[in-house]
Amino acid sequence: MHRLTVLYPPPADEAHFREYYVRTHLPLAAKLPGLLQSQYSFDVAALRGESRYFAVFHADFESAETMAAALASEAGQAVSADVPNYATGGAELIHYPLS
Repeated sequence: MHRLTVLYPPPADEAHFREYYVRTHLPLAAKLPGLLQSQYSFDVAALRGESRYFAVFHADFESAETMAAALASEAGQAVSADVPNYATGGAELIHYPLS
């Protein structure tokens, strides 16, 4: 199993981010080929101090190769192209194997 995590810094307009993300972006992400499951949260907190992130998204794939193929696919390109429509703070992507 391989996980893609997307960390979102605070956007300029939190209400727009939430609405657009749920209504538009998540349905696009659900079309990623090979996606096994996904999760997200807008309640990101730091153990100490203020969190650098507003939201987080996790997507699980069978392997790193399956994830890479999903991101390179037409659906993956659409997901990537959609990010500037809501994430004015940008997005940080990391990935890793699950054990």
